[in-house]
Amino acid sequence: MEKDEDLLQYTQFVKNNSIQQRKLQGMTWYPIEIKETGYGLGDYPFIIAERTNMRDVPHQFNGGKTVGVFTNHPEYPGEEVNGTVHFAEHNKVKIILYANELPEWLDMGKIGINLLFDENAYKEMDIALKKVINAENGRLAELRDILYGEKQAHFDKIDTRITNGGLNESQLDAVRKIVAAKDVAVIHGPPGTGKTTTLVAALKELIKERKNTPVLLCAPSNTAADLLTEKIAAQGMKVVRIGNLSRIDESILEHTPEGILAKHPEMKRVKTIKKQVDEYRRMASKYKRKFGKDEREQRNLLLKEAKSLAREAIDIENSLVEAIINGADAITCTLVGSMNKFIAAKEFHTVIIDEAAQALEPSTWIPITKARKVILSGDPFQLPPTVKSYQAQSAGLNITLIEKCIQRLPGVSLLTTQYRMHQDIMGFSNQYFYKGGLIAHNSVQYHSLDGIETGFLPVEFIDTAGCSFDEKINPETRSIFNPAEFQILYKHLEGLAQNIASNFSVGVISPYREQVVYMEGQFKNLYAGFPHIQLDINTIDSFQGQERDVIYISLVRSNDKGEIGFLSDYRRMNVAMTRARKKLIIIGDSGTLGSHSFYNQLLEYIEHNGSYRTAWEFQ
Repeated sequence: MEKDEDLLQYTQFVKNNSIQQRKLQGMTWYPIEIKETGYGLGDYPFIIAERTNMRDVPHQFNGGKTVGVFTNHPEYPGEEVNGTVHFAEHNKVKIILYANELPEWLDMGKIGINLLFDENAYKEMDIALKKVINAENGRLAELRDILYGEKQAHFDKIDTRITNGGLNESQLDAVRKIVAAKDVAVIHGPPGTGKTTTLVAALKELIKERKNTPVLLCAPSNTAADLLTEKIAAQGMKVVRIGNLSRIDESILEHTPEGILAKHPEMKRVKTIKKQVDEYRRMASKYKRKFGKDEREQRNLLLKEAKSLAREAIDIENSLVEAIINGADAITCTLVGSMNKFIAAKEFHTVIIDEAAQALEPSTWIPITKARKVILSGDPFQLPPTVKSYQAQSAGLNITLIEKCIQRLPGVSLLTTQYRMHQDIMGFSNQYFYKGGLIAHNSVQYHSLDGIETGFLPVEFIDTAGCSFDEKINPETRSIFNPAEFQILYKHLEGLAQNIASNFSVGVISPYREQVVYMEGQFKNLYAGFPHIQLDINTIDSFQGQERDVIYISLVRSNDKGEIGFLSDYRRMNVAMTRARKKLIIIGDSGTLGSHSFYNQLLEYIEHNGSYRTAWEFQ
């Protein structure tokens, strides 16, 4: 259902729009100029292309997207080769092609690029589900039955000798359970409780236990996989980040097989072979399409020799990569990336899945099919996975495997000490989502912004009810924004900045993309007098995993029907509120929000534990 809906949305857009309209939407570049061609790692060809018109139109090409390079030349009707975007700038893009050779029509002109529907993730999910469904007597069948609560998970005796001075008691308890688990362990990590720190500490213990056997660590997104890589490397462990280079942060590239290979002494030999390959290809390219039998044979011989040498270079690289992976302490990748060619055939004693509450259950099963032991880590009360199909969501696709496991399995490790927020910022989420199980560490329990310790109130709600600050709809995007609400936000920030001389960071966030776009435009015009503020503006979804000294939340919704749209997914608000370290300011219309139980309880909490203000104060 989800794949069909995703494909339908893409197909309808393509079918209902001309090439000119797709260019305006940033999904097509045509015509393009080929600036450079070549062959990269694995001998895959690449092109660097630049668009020649509509250069100021925003586009949707970015690293990792699947694209089709096509020609409209009359001699090559319908010719197209697919590839992946390696990097994209404003008007330039590098594409790694899924081909053995560069297409001969590249230098004929009339070339364009289309953004394509990428079904690879759906294919891998489908393969994994079939493996799980059909598993009968093997390890995968055992793990399936344990994860579904039909069989009991087993643990060795907890080893109390495992200590780590940098961990609190709940983190240490989680590490010990991970080590003791024979089948499955589940770590529930609320915001700011050091979930990744705990996983990295557990990884150290697992490596001690099973020397010369790498642990596989996966996450739903490339950003989360990069963060894991960074944390593991910082602890001095050997980590290899597997994945599409175009989707990996530049700071992590040194930990990829490609980055490690670049420094390997054997690569001098490989480079020599590749130079010879390039020379043979260059010689073969001198023979144009209109040539005789002898020239054709000579061209074929040159291309055959180039292909043979290229295969030799690939074989050397593959054997080096195999040694790199086998010598690692940890392999990191995305869930789908666990089927990357470098590790597709490998099994792992332990597979750790971080941010499991953001992953569709079918994608979570992809790395589990390679595991003897599974560790799930995440928080079901933060952002859920994205589901485009309402039918699929109604049928339960939005319920994650870790969510089911927290309900089904005994002995789930809850991390209970948070190191981010003032206790009053934490307070409402703690009551509503975590049953009062969290405590604020004494290093953050009462911290405040410099200069206003006296009478400092960490949580504020500014109520726009009765001010006629009605939400508006952008007729082009059909998305909602609220200009008047932003004006209140800006005046509050201006007052805060004038009262605090020291540097501090501010996140301005909203659940609605259109409000973010509006606020970004406004800040360009207004924001000039606060050089001591580090300011970031983005959606709630984009802020997951981040934190700032001060967080402003613009809720946008204000209407006489009490409609709040996807604000009704309270997990999104949990993420938003728990980004703040020292001060949280929420701006919204209590008249629209108050009829919903969650927001009514939030407003009551702020009345008793914070500052409840009216927008009239800022008029």
